[in-house]
Amino acid sequence: MLNKAHYPVTSLGPGTRAGIWTQGCTIGCVGCVSQDTWTADPGTFVNVAALHAWLSGLPDPLDGITISGGEPFEQPEALAALLEWVHAWRRERPAPLDVLVYSGYSLARLRRVHSALLGQCDAVLTGPYVERLNSPGLSWRGSSNQRLTALTDLGRERYEETGSLDSSSMQVAVADGRIWFIGVPRRGDMDRLSARLGSAGISMEQVSWRS
Repeated sequence: MLNKAHYPVTSLGPGTRAGIWTQGCTIGCVGCVSQDTWTADPGTFVNVAALHAWLSGLPDPLDGITISGGEPFEQPEALAALLEWVHAWRRERPAPLDVLVYSGYSLARLRRVHSALLGQCDAVLTGPYVERLNSPGLSWRGSSNQRLTALTDLGRERYEETGSLDSSSMQVAVADGRIWFIGVPRRGDMDRLSARLGSAGISMEQVSWRS
């Protein structure tokens, strides 16, 4: 199940990336800005081959793929099919391409339950979002309890040796008549945004961070 796919993404990992958001999450972190991705909606089923075609048709630069949600590891078969294809496809590419996957589960749980999937990732960002621990300077994390772990040499080069640059900026994209905000906002950012838009006469009636 797929919520959306977008290129380019520059706020969820290093470089210019493809972003894939899965649909369906049973964790339900308080304060999550992507509550629209929680419901496991059968109407959002997409054949993994369609994602293969989309990715292979993207222009350069393409430095990496970020998979978020929703909870990607709640769709292990589909995630495995996607990651196995990416693992083979990127061997054909002239420049390195890393895979970063976000998960609300702990790294210990993923290693216990999904070790084979971790073997296809260059880095994972793990742990539930805790709203009171949201603060500036968290390098692509939503809250300070979350853990960014490099799993391969490329992951260590991209996420450790470069110092994991702070990326608190947000992207704005317009597609299918909707406005997408891509990135990790700081606590209160979205309410302040709503207020500023409201003062300009723009009403945000359906937003992803409120159920």
